[in-house]
Amino acid sequence: MLKRIFIALMLLTTGFAVAQQGTTSPYSFFGIGTLKFKGTVENRSMGGIGVYSDSIHLNLQNPASVAGLQLVNYSLAGSHKYTGLATDAESQQITTTSFDYLAIGIPMGKFGASFGLLPYTSSGYKLENVDGDNTTQFEGFGGLNRAFLTLGYQVTPELSVGVEANYNFGNIENRATTFQEDVQLGIREINRSNIRGFDFNFGAMYKRMVTKELEIQTSVAYAVENEFTSENQRILATILELPNGGVSPVDFREIDVEDTAFSFPSQFTLGAGIGKPKKWFLGAEYTSQKTSNFANLAGTPDNVIYDDASKVRVGGFFIPNYNAFGSYFKRMVYRGGFRMEQTGVNINGESIDEFGISFGVGLPVGKVFSNLNLGFELGRRGTKSAGLVEETFFNTFISLSLNDRWFEKRYYD
Repeated sequence: MLKRIFIALMLLTTGFAVAQQGTTSPYSFFGIGTLKFKGTVENRSMGGIGVYSDSIHLNLQNPASVAGLQLVNYSLAGSHKYTGLATDAESQQITTTSFDYLAIGIPMGKFGASFGLLPYTSSGYKLENVDGDNTTQFEGFGGLNRAFLTLGYQVTPELSVGVEANYNFGNIENRATTFQEDVQLGIREINRSNIRGFDFNFGAMYKRMVTKELEIQTSVAYAVENEFTSENQRILATILELPNGGVSPVDFREIDVEDTAFSFPSQFTLGAGIGKPKKWFLGAEYTSQKTSNFANLAGTPDNVIYDDASKVRVGGFFIPNYNAFGSYFKRMVYRGGFRMEQTGVNINGESIDEFGISFGVGLPVGKVFSNLNLGFELGRRGTKSAGLVEETFFNTFISLSLNDRWFEKRYYD
């Protein structure tokens, strides 16, 4: 039954996954868009930490975690985001709804595997610049999606290792439309990039009971720097602005541009935590990414500098009594955490930083440790200084984590 439900949901969401525009951030202009959070709602509700793993939940952040699965797991998630954009002069509110991930994890003795699909980056912005008689509108669409395959191995009861192969694909379109006062026709430049590329992640996790009740968990993950290819297209068009605000092309021509290749930076993550199994956990994680090696696809503007990015995440969970079958609320999982990030983008001398506080609950469903997860996050990105935009956001995310047993011998049907 669970498999039928998951397959139906997969068919409904796969098309949406590759077509959505999951951000309205003006900062998604830079690079290949805004990086989406790579992790489950369970992890995201704990500040985004990936150091914790168990035998019934998928962990998409460290490939070594799948070695510890004891049940087949189907995971599916989506989110809704409310964003407020503000400058010193004006403000605006926007909402977006997006698909977050679709994944299956399979235990195989000492091995474990998972595969799935998730959005990797997202570009979606609409800006306007007025310079004298000229008005230029900038728009961006698209992003990258990631299909992944993970394999983990339980080296010892305490140590597991894993590797993940990812195929990244998608397209990004940037438009710049300029109109001059008292001139009937305007000019539009469209740049499209179809991006493809493989990358690989490696990870290890170590768990050990340090007392009869307390267990430590540590993790390390490394994403290798990889080269992506971009098939580029440029179109110049003369356009007519219509009375309803739309535009109609009068003439257009395609400009020859070279295909390019660019390196996506490496990333290193180190985490540690302590807790009482099936009761509580508290962990912290640090991530460093070499974004100083990265460049914008269309050429980095003079006022933009790329620094190395970093993230600090802290979070955990609490379960009042996981086997209190007479009390539903005592079996619920209560999660919380916070994160601080330096995105690596520096504009007009201002570092674009991000901060978020998250919390959520896991609601037991069915008889095989399945659950429905709800999460919420409140945060801020950017600044109003130096003519920039400050974003405040409130995220709501929901996921299904469904467990099943395969290859189980049944005596009664």
